[in-house]
Amino acid sequence: MTTDPLPEKVKLRVAKLRDAINYHDHRYYVLDDPEIPDAEYDRLFSELRNLEQSYPELITPDSPTQRVGGSPQTQFGSVTHTVPMLSLDNSFSREQLDEFGRRIQDRLGDTQALVFAAEPKLDGVAISLRYEKGSLVVAATRGDGRTGEDVTHNVRTIRAVPLRLAGSGYPEVLEARGEVYLPRAGFEQLNQRASDAGEKVFANPRNAAAGSLRQLDPAVAASRPLSMFVYGTGIVEGGQLPDSHSETMKLLAEWGFRVCPEAAVVMGIDGCWEYYERLAEQRNALPYEIDGVVYKIDAYAQQVRLGFVSRAPRWAIAQKFPAQEELTTVKAIDWQVGRTGAVTPVARLEPVAVGGVIVSNATLHNIDELNRKDVRVGDTVFIRRAGDVIPEVVSVVRDRRPKGARKVSLPDSCPVCGSDVSRPEGEAVARCSAGLFCSAQRKESLKHFVSRRAMDIEGLGSKLIDQLVDGDFVRSPADLFDPERVNSETLAGLERMADKSANKLMAAIQASKDVSLARFLYALGIREVGEATAENLANHFGSLESLVNAAKDPEELQAVNDVGPVVAEHVAAFFDEPHNLEIIAQLTGKTGVRIHNPPAKSANTGVFDGKVLVVTGTLESMSRDEAKRAIKERGGKVTSSVSSKTDYVVYGDKPGSKLEKARSLGVETLNEENFRNRLGV
Repeated sequence: MTTDPLPEKVKLRVAKLRDAINYHDHRYYVLDDPEIPDAEYDRLFSELRNLEQSYPELITPDSPTQRVGGSPQTQFGSVTHTVPMLSLDNSFSREQLDEFGRRIQDRLGDTQALVFAAEPKLDGVAISLRYEKGSLVVAATRGDGRTGEDVTHNVRTIRAVPLRLAGSGYPEVLEARGEVYLPRAGFEQLNQRASDAGEKVFANPRNAAAGSLRQLDPAVAASRPLSMFVYGTGIVEGGQLPDSHSETMKLLAEWGFRVCPEAAVVMGIDGCWEYYERLAEQRNALPYEIDGVVYKIDAYAQQVRLGFVSRAPRWAIAQKFPAQEELTTVKAIDWQVGRTGAVTPVARLEPVAVGGVIVSNATLHNIDELNRKDVRVGDTVFIRRAGDVIPEVVSVVRDRRPKGARKVSLPDSCPVCGSDVSRPEGEAVARCSAGLFCSAQRKESLKHFVSRRAMDIEGLGSKLIDQLVDGDFVRSPADLFDPERVNSETLAGLERMADKSANKLMAAIQASKDVSLARFLYALGIREVGEATAENLANHFGSLESLVNAAKDPEELQAVNDVGPVVAEHVAAFFDEPHNLEIIAQLTGKTGVRIHNPPAKSANTGVFDGKVLVVTGTLESMSRDEAKRAIKERGGKVTSSVSSKTDYVVYGDKPGSKLEKARSLGVETLNEENFRNRLGV
């Protein structure tokens, strides 16, 4: 390594080499149109690497030589998406697509033909790329839509992802979103290498892509031929994008991103369907896996007018391809027991590839469905992955049925604990009567209890729950908080646990003891009581004690919004079970779980009646979820994007572009102090 001052000609040569390598990377990995042979590219790369080794002060993070570097990670960090990465609603027929078009037309009130941006729905892993001043700084998975995993170290190895944006005019902060995938040819090569080495092969390209991004060592990801197409943007600051999705995609391509060549602009629902049929014919010939197509309203102004519903935009939809079917034989029919005690028949199959996935099990739903299809052990059956996801038995090939094919009946006793199996009148589902005493229900109930939207015990996953139940450390949710049963020593003795991880998990268990009433009710796993119903029950009754008393009369429960006779009966039955009340008493008694009741209604209850609010930035006195809940309790509606229909924007520290947009539209803004005054807290 030299200690001489940096010669100007070396700086210029390094800059020239980087520009040349980035250019040829773009030609090869993005445009699929290389200009020079591999040997010439290798010479350029080797020269740059040698110069950087001689003058390490010239090395920059976005140099082509730095795609793979540094030591392996010890864990994945988390990344909060400033703009949530939403999922899409699905359509499976022309009728559903027509209905989607009618809904949009009605909302826009416009008789002109709709213009859509259409693109293949890639079967890969959704990724967000954040660039600051043109350089890649963070790459994160979609995760739950709001929080994903930091996989920057692996995404940097993907040659189709620019480390530095090309051209000029890009925003100060640009978040590009797309799909990381493994091309068909690369998938075959990867599996061939694994097979030759005696290693386990991947079931499909999507699993291979997801597994590659979850490697702690970036060298592993670098050894796999991953690629990426961008399909949209997230947060944009210090700059402006065009007025439509299609024009934005063209601009992203100019900045060095790989945009799907099959993307197109189509007119109306008829144009969407023609595009779908064309892609369906080309599907097997494409160099990558797709499971449908995506349609988005092209004009951003119309997207803003249409807005969002739940966790999906109103202006986009995924049209899924029909599920692929295959023939195989039924080796056995077993019975599984779920969290609510449902005893479900499952067909064990001769393994078969369906839609690129090896299927060895398929659901038969319930005893009525099993009898209707008359599926027997030894039968040859059609298997379908419904929506290309859930394997199910479609039908039996009767003329291939072997002599003596065995018919299966509903078991009288639970296959897990031996307790009686009952089938309530009028219901298709049979259930084990043992409740939490059945270890199968116990495991699933506990997994639900600790899940993120319930008690949110971070780090307590399925495998640890299995070990805690199998080792008889935990029999009920209350046992999780009993230091005599679950402690650092207990946890450290489990598989893949050590002292540090055990102490971290114990801290998470302690932190989860402070919980809202709505979360606690949802965590209990009462049949038909989801997050929304749990929140309605909490807000209506105000305390657990009031709810338990009201549960003695199902009709009183029906006074709650979204609670009908069936839900009321399930809630009443749950709180009528002494064992459930005993567990609740243990949780709120000696284990120290502290339930926070919703705030009492006051004169400010309806302060936001009928109003639309957006919350942005970090609030000091409450979390964003708490702020949204307070708004809903006072009659308001919370949306994720600012438009002319927004009544208020509540902002905290680092509010980003939403505050700027609100002010440009003349929307009233509330800082944290003003917001709390409106709430009356």
